[in-house]
Amino acid sequence: MTESNTLVRSMHDLGLAAWFGGSLMGAVGLNGATSHARNPRERLTLSSKGWGMWAPVNATAVGAHVVGSVGLIAANKARLATQPGATVNTVVKTGLTVVAAGVTAYSGMLGAKIAKKAGEGAEGAEGATEPGASSSPEITAAQKQLKALQWAIPALTGVLVVLSAQQGEQQRNEPAVSRWWSRSS
Repeated sequence: MTESNTLVRSMHDLGLAAWFGGSLMGAVGLNGATSHARNPRERLTLSSKGWGMWAPVNATAVGAHVVGSVGLIAANKARLATQPGATVNTVVKTGLTVVAAGVTAYSGMLGAKIAKKAGEGAEGAEGATEPGASSSPEITAAQKQLKALQWAIPALTGVLVVLSAQQGEQQRNEPAVSRWWSRSS
């Protein structure tokens, strides 16, 4: 009898898709767009509001991905124990998920620090991750860290997408080349 893992697989995949896509759109679209605000004091406020609105969705996405991941590990424990490469892939994915979640949480903490200062109207930043000449040392440091982290999150979650695709290929009964070859003969 074949067991269906549609719910946990969907949670895993949709959560990861939202996490990856949201972080990439935020780095490119939101942070990029707010740098064009005419009033420099609005740049941090707009970016902070946008990220603040996204934060609950992102937390839900990360949570769904983690719950789905745990569900898939439980559903596939026999295969993970016996199939070559499956355990290594799962261990690497688990480690990267922990790192990506940590980076995401730390980015949120930095963003909250910046949002607080932006709300005080004290910063005239060049952009969401580019401090201005009048930016305080505290905000400058936070923005410099966010500048790197805004790309680290989609990079880490992008690798998770690739590793998930690899796991999907591992679940096939025969290698893809064999299937293709047998169809073309």
